[in-house]
Amino acid sequence: MRVTPTTIGNRIDALDMLRGFALLGILIANMLTFHSPYFYIDPHSYFSTPGDMASYKIINIFVEASFYPIFAMLFGYGLNMQYEKAIANRTSYVPMMARRLGILMGIGLIHALFVWSGDVLFSYALMGFIMLAAVRIPKRWLMWIAAIVYLIPTLLFIGLIYALYKLDPNQLMDGFVDIQQIELAITAYAHGSYGEALVFRMTEWLLVGFANSLLGVFMILPLIMIGAAFSKRKLFERAAEWKGRIAVVGLIALVAGVFIKSWPYIDGHNYYNTLIQQLIGGPILAIGYACVIILLCQLPIFMTIFRPISKAGRMSLTTYLTQSIVATLLFYGYGFGLYGKVDIETGSLIAVGIFVIQVIFAELWLLKFRMGPFEWLWRKGTYGKSMPKKEEKQQVL
Repeated sequence: MRVTPTTIGNRIDALDMLRGFALLGILIANMLTFHSPYFYIDPHSYFSTPGDMASYKIINIFVEASFYPIFAMLFGYGLNMQYEKAIANRTSYVPMMARRLGILMGIGLIHALFVWSGDVLFSYALMGFIMLAAVRIPKRWLMWIAAIVYLIPTLLFIGLIYALYKLDPNQLMDGFVDIQQIELAITAYAHGSYGEALVFRMTEWLLVGFANSLLGVFMILPLIMIGAAFSKRKLFERAAEWKGRIAVVGLIALVAGVFIKSWPYIDGHNYYNTLIQQLIGGPILAIGYACVIILLCQLPIFMTIFRPISKAGRMSLTTYLTQSIVATLLFYGYGFGLYGKVDIETGSLIAVGIFVIQVIFAELWLLKFRMGPFEWLWRKGTYGKSMPKKEEKQQVL
């Protein structure tokens, strides 16, 4: 593979930094699904040892559902940057982005079927096609549309579940676990060959992953739209100017996010409280985390110390895909077979260890090349033989 040597270029370092921290949080949350049949269990009963209960509580409140929204918003930020760049250069935006999104969708589908069924790339690409039109909406409307598309279905669904629960608490079957699917998952992933895991993974993605991709219109698309609206307002570019407002929003979001995400531990673990925690508290806490990182990026010492994390963020596609490849090889039966054999704390430490290795790899790789290997393949598929010049740094994913 021939890749152009790296140059420093004109990137927004805070974007890469935030993307890197988001990838770490996503891996810690995803680790639950890598080493256990998390899709089919009631975690509050399945993780029954004191250590697992404490570890899960920390991840459930502070990590789960609070980092993928950051990644989605950054995806939207990058889409709008591409749109504005095309306008400035008087080039055609839709054909180029359609090819780019089509390739990303293909990568996501391969990832979902052949590596890990929890893929998000397919959903992002699918929502990206809708954004080809939505990115043209003025910034003053885009945020409101995103809020309406997200909040109205979410609040209606939570309200419906709450009403059903009040009418008959037993019909929602709080704490229900799918014993048959748990056994099938353990058989395929813990003890099965690659072929057996592949068959189960394909079925799992069609039943769970593909359905979630379609629901992305209400869950992922609004977050991408919010990111595009932030891009139109030049949030990262004007962060130093707006640091007072960012600090206020960040403080409010952190306090509110932690409180809402802790609510099931206060009021009880039932279905509607879990929905409130994940769908409302998750994105709010994500905004708080993003504000903190944006403010910290204004400090030179922070950028110096944590710059290697921004390198992993700069190679976000490579980082995300290799997380799945490494984790499935560690836990699945066709690899090291650790599925179901580690506790949550150990799994989280493994996640941090994988990320540290990825940071080191990104640092070494970018000493010589200007983009990650999967980013190169993505761009090669988009532009064909006509590769962009070294100084053309695109921040899309």
